[in-house]
Amino acid sequence: MANSPLDTVYFIQLPEDFKPSAKAMHIDPTIPIPVQKKDDDAPGTFDMKKLTEEQILAGILTVFAYDPQNSNVQYYRSFLKNARPNVKKELTEAAILKAKNEDFELAEEIFRALRGFDPEDMTTVLNTALFLDQRADSYRRSGLFEDADACDEEALRYYLDALNAEPAIPDAFFNAGFFFLKRREFSKAKDNFETYLALIADEKEENLGDNGEYKKNRAEQILNEIENRNMEDEHFSAAYELISRGEEEKGLAEIRLFLEKNPDVWNAWFMLGWGMRRLGKFGAARQAFEKALSLEGGDTSDTKNELAICQMEEGDILGARRTLENALLKDSENTKIISNLGFLALKEGDFSRAASYFQTVLEYDPHDKIALAELQQLEV
Repeated sequence: MANSPLDTVYFIQLPEDFKPSAKAMHIDPTIPIPVQKKDDDAPGTFDMKKLTEEQILAGILTVFAYDPQNSNVQYYRSFLKNARPNVKKELTEAAILKAKNEDFELAEEIFRALRGFDPEDMTTVLNTALFLDQRADSYRRSGLFEDADACDEEALRYYLDALNAEPAIPDAFFNAGFFFLKRREFSKAKDNFETYLALIADEKEENLGDNGEYKKNRAEQILNEIENRNMEDEHFSAAYELISRGEEEKGLAEIRLFLEKNPDVWNAWFMLGWGMRRLGKFGAARQAFEKALSLEGGDTSDTKNELAICQMEEGDILGARRTLENALLKDSENTKIISNLGFLALKEGDFSRAASYFQTVLEYDPHDKIALAELQQLEV
């Protein structure tokens, strides 16, 4: 059985004259205070003379993260607010930085502590949703699809909590819009972007905050794209859902119905190619991806990456290389493209160059399962 983080915490009673900081509150000697053990503490030993303020703060944060229903939690909150008035801001900045650097375990722990410290703070709830959303994307890039789906489902729960906040948080609707856009839930994405724009409609530009004007224009742009390309259409939504869960033939039937009325929507041709490629119909898939590339908005690295896979499978090695290298010019850190250049090198029998590509993938993403597996094969 795995140890609980609480196993690293002592609960001690501080003397009444103990002051963790100049502005600290009066100590209640009857309430045990959580104290984080030092790494070099021998089991069962504790020296009060060596107690530091950081040990107390770390112990309290561990309780917030893993025992938020503790009977003394209100006292611990008051204690921490007095000892560190800016603690929420400091912890939030630390958690966001850890998430940005993909130190996900520590970021998760800090967000848990923040939620335990102030469960009513909807900004922390939204930041948690954004963190989980980012973590899911990272896992998906690494080929950890089940972990990615689990993170997305957890992110959805926090997004929904943030969307129900009173008063409403405009940024919750803006970010949730992108979350639903990622999931191809275009109707929900549209609803969230529309709500975001309605909430900021009467705000002056200088009051919109960081990147406010950019976010407003971006929301409007996406709404226009959803409406102009009829992406709320039930056939479009059904096609994505069916293909995602392995019912490609049914999904292809739905996307063809959509294309009969919307022949200039690049996303639909991309979806047609995606379904065909999953069925191993590489010639038809290649034609669909080429059509997507020719339409407005379709010239993306994802489209080129999919096209290159089809070219490889059809034996067009030179064409696949041109396509991937062209995609890499615009998206130089895209690990899917770099990984496929590795597979292309394998097809050519250039194992050294293949290993170099897979190693590059791991430099960007040390957890990429596919690159790790291929390198292990090459080392055999």
